Amino acid sequence: MAADIPGSGGMPGKRTSRPLGGLLAAMAVSLSGTGVAAIALPWFVLVTTGSAAQTGLVAFCEMTPYVLVKTLTGPLVDRAGPRTVSWTTDLVSATAAAAVPLLHALDLLSFPVLLVLVALIGAARGPGDLAKEVMVPEAAERSRVPLERAAGLSGVIDRLAATVAPAVGGSLVALLGPLTSLAVNAGCFVLGSVIIGLTLPRGMGRATEPDRLSDRAAEPGYWRRFGESFTFLRGQPLLLTIGVMVAITNLLDAAFTTVLIPVWAEQSGSGPAAIGLLGSTMGAAAVAGSLIAAAAAHRLPRRAVFFTGFLLAGAPRFLALAFDAPLGAVLAVFVVSGLGAGFLTPVLGAVLFERIPRRMLGRVNALGDSLARVGIPLGGLIAGAAVTSVGLVPVLLTGAVAYFLTTTLTGLRKEWREMDRTRGRGGAADTAATTNAPDATYAPVTRA
Repeated sequence: MAADIPGSGGMPGKRTSRPLGGLLAAMAVSLSGTGVAAIALPWFVLVTTGSAAQTGLVAFCEMTPYVLVKTLTGPLVDRAGPRTVSWTTDLVSATAAAAVPLLHALDLLSFPVLLVLVALIGAARGPGDLAKEVMVPEAAERSRVPLERAAGLSGVIDRLAATVAPAVGGSLVALLGPLTSLAVNAGCFVLGSVIIGLTLPRGMGRATEPDRLSDRAAEPGYWRRFGESFTFLRGQPLLLTIGVMVAITNLLDAAFTTVLIPVWAEQSGSGPAAIGLLGSTMGAAAVAGSLIAAAAAHRLPRRAVFFTGFLLAGAPRFLALAFDAPLGAVLAVFVVSGLGAGFLTPVLGAVLFERIPRRMLGRVNALGDSLARVGIPLGGLIAGAAVTSVGLVPVLLTGAVAYFLTTTLTGLRKEWREMDRTRGRGGAADTAATTNAPDATYAPVTRA
């Protein structure tokens, strides 16, 4: 028997997969609850207010705190310890989520109160998701699982949750109503918190503070590290171009998911079950595309794969809804879009890991994440106001054109040639290759 890792919490002399299994289970439960709420909350607002603009405003009030707080709480997670941050923020999210159906039942849920609650959910989810992400390497070490396998399993959990949760959420909303579905979301957060508390050893996920005063004095400050990330990205035209491009597509994806699909489902009579079906269909296709890309993408020209993937993943979805295609045809389009989206993350991940020095990987990825996500809170807000002003079909057509132009004209810039040129440069270990690649941060938001 392999000796247990000191402090892992397992039985002496025995190998245990409990830390990694528990962490992945908590991630699955949390992400699934979030996916259910992504169907239930917009539908609840839409059917109770009849306003696409208010539906978009709710999405804005949730995602803005999520992006901002997640971006800025890295030092807090390090100081307090990710295990503590994970279970406490899950409980905060659960409390806020449970308050929505409770206050509505008591006839105390005004629209401003709803906005405050969803903002609290978003603000708590940001550091909670970050804390789980940063515990993956330690969980892999304690479980004696290769890091690559642990990271792969984490990605599979993310994709599967994004695939299954929309179908479950759509069915729950159709059968039991949006408020019951939001209560399920609260229960998922509670369960995730309990799993973290029971399955992860107490010694895991501790704060990473320097042991000696001299170490603390030599440690770079928060703002200095933050500034180094900006300096690095300014000198990387390819990464900056990718970040700006994906920020725009993420904005369009957020608008599509949070407002345009729910409004289409209501106006077409398809209902919330169709929202979940579309999301799960695209998610399953994206999983298949990712598996194919993992096996074959390294043999293909990166730029061709990248821009073909975006061509399939973007505009066709908008056009299928704009032209009121039958549900079967819409599903077929979403399958093709999902396959295209599945090829994006492997290519972008390879570029990032080749170009960012390992010592700066966390900081630069955090900054890249914020750049790629900066448009997400605005997507629903803009789409809601636009649908209210001009109607659904013009907004869908405009979104298709914007997506197409963003993901094709960008490719004419000369820095995209570096995407193929970096192949085989030795990866993140080669610090002379001053860059690295976008992880799932840069995948389309509507990958499911």
